[in-house]
Amino acid sequence: MRLYRRLLLVATLLAFAVIALGAYVRLSDAGLGCPDWPGCYGHWLGVPDAAHEQLAAQQAFPERPINTGKAWKEMLHRYLAGTLGLLILTLCLLAWRKAFRSRQSPALPTLLLGVVGLQAALGMWTVTLLLKPVIVTLHLIGGMTTLSLLVGLALREQAVNAVALGRVTRIIAACALLTIIVQIALGGWVSSNYAALACSDFPSCQGQWQPPMNFAEAFSLHRELGMTADGQLLSSEALTAIHWTHRIGAAAVSLVAGALALTLLRTGQRRWQIWGGTVLALLLIQVSLGIANVLLSLPLSLAVAHTIGAACLLAVVLSINVQMFCISRLKSGATILGCEASRHHEYCR
Repeated sequence: MRLYRRLLLVATLLAFAVIALGAYVRLSDAGLGCPDWPGCYGHWLGVPDAAHEQLAAQQAFPERPINTGKAWKEMLHRYLAGTLGLLILTLCLLAWRKAFRSRQSPALPTLLLGVVGLQAALGMWTVTLLLKPVIVTLHLIGGMTTLSLLVGLALREQAVNAVALGRVTRIIAACALLTIIVQIALGGWVSSNYAALACSDFPSCQGQWQPPMNFAEAFSLHRELGMTADGQLLSSEALTAIHWTHRIGAAAVSLVAGALALTLLRTGQRRWQIWGGTVLALLLIQVSLGIANVLLSLPLSLAVAHTIGAACLLAVVLSINVQMFCISRLKSGATILGCEASRHHEYCR
């Protein structure tokens, strides 16, 4: 179990790193730094640096000029994601050992391995389908799902000793989590359609509170990058609709997650107050980063930080929900996913 816990911690931290590096690759326009998958211009290790290697790559991919800087960014992301995949495979194998299965179900580690397999396929399709927005967005959602499952597994290994909160608080927490998930999907749609600068001012957009928008074009899923479903160039009104919807989502997250933070701060329980303060701090940072990205024309460092902030906020609110659910089950004497109760102690392992 000690090895399992250590690998789980490493995998969780690595998942954050993969999300951050993936955002950096996407935002630095290096998502197609390699025209093939899983190698790069036919290279499984490294990229074509030598003159004869670049000549061979140009002959094999004449339509794709070689940019070794972008290629290295893409390959580093693949290597890191591959390492995470191997760690998760190891966790799954450990979870199916008889001694481990006698203590808790291997269902979540198995589900996690399935998600990672789907993530690998989405990564391939991102390249082969030339950054199709729906695939890129699903790839981001898959990365966040991987992180969420790892966080859930990690919490299952931690002690829980806190006062159970009321039903209303649990509902607020669940709503906050759902709102954040939807907002992350909207953020991925903004990024994959390069709509972050469709509105260059704040809080208005193009000097208006209701700028011209085309929602039908904006949220048509089956289309190529920069194109409508019928093959026309995507209009500025569509990009504006994508950006504006993400702003509305940000307002919703601020209200619901803010309500969760304030509710936890008023519980009088130090444990929940710490979680509430963390949510509030992350929320303020995330909103500030979003505004700064608009006003400063999307600097790369702030754009990547905005993605990391979303991952952190998701992980924290998910942690709160898991603990509330687990403690509620423990108080009722139920057992689920390894959460147990006894006369002497309460814990989720």
